[in-house]
Amino acid sequence: MNGQPAALTIADLRIRYGDRDVLRGLNLSVAAGEIYGLLGPNGAGKTTLIRTICGRLRPVAGSVTVAGLPSGREALRKIGLVPQEIALYGHLTVRENLEVFGRLSGMNSAATKAAIEWASEAANLTERLKDRIEILSGGWKRRVNIAAAILHRPALLILDEPTVGVDVDARNGLQDVIQQLSQTGMAVLLATHDLDQAETICTTVGFLRSGVVAPQGAPRTLVETTFGGRREIILELRHVPSASQAVTLGQAGFSATNGGVTWSMLGRASDGSAEELTVALEEAGIATREVRLREPGLDSLFVQLSRSPDLETAQ
Repeated sequence: MNGQPAALTIADLRIRYGDRDVLRGLNLSVAAGEIYGLLGPNGAGKTTLIRTICGRLRPVAGSVTVAGLPSGREALRKIGLVPQEIALYGHLTVRENLEVFGRLSGMNSAATKAAIEWASEAANLTERLKDRIEILSGGWKRRVNIAAAILHRPALLILDEPTVGVDVDARNGLQDVIQQLSQTGMAVLLATHDLDQAETICTTVGFLRSGVVAPQGAPRTLVETTFGGRREIILELRHVPSASQAVTLGQAGFSATNGGVTWSMLGRASDGSAEELTVALEEAGIATREVRLREPGLDSLFVQLSRSPDLETAQ
């Protein structure tokens, strides 16, 4: 953005636990003002990557650069971290918590006061500054954690599963805060399992698997490159199919999910084909509750990647 260095650049990063490479030659870049969604299954290494960016783990090889600064104390000052676990003092008010975090970050009293005013407005917290943390809902606590993490106006804000344990309204409110922060030029690295959220707000997403981030790119570009004009055909069956019926469904290209009651496949079916498919299935003795067609999304890509580990798509 306007000649600024990338907020985060990771080059050929390798992390080893014992004799096992957790990250192996990982490359990733997040520009100023970008919202980058880091996706992947549990155990893929997302937490390891975040700990490495924050200087908690030393790589075997490769480099991490934050706002043009190599790993070290100065680079860490450019990072704001919102951990998955709520990290606040429950008996203190929102303002008192922010004062503590401001002073711990090295700001004097006047600077902390000004930072609280800016951060609480950025996180839409101004009306709750006098409330004790212990009475707040999960969504409001997340906002306080975000405000605490941005007091020093970092170049890079890292959010680790920020929507865990929050309701839909709180989730939407957090998305608004994240987007507003990115519009100020702050880069956001969002580690999440919420694929709908990632598709909605992320400029770029990357799938961490087998120790590298691939594929990565704009969400819709990745989906369209992988699936083209195909759509998902989803069957909701009335009963779990028999062994012979399951074979029939498999031969037709369907795969089972949700305990065998839901089956899906990719195809180029027309809108009028749902009724025809229902009739064909019922003739085979397979009773359907619902047949629907939908455009694939990041969730579809996630499933496709898990079924085809070597799938290549846009970079």
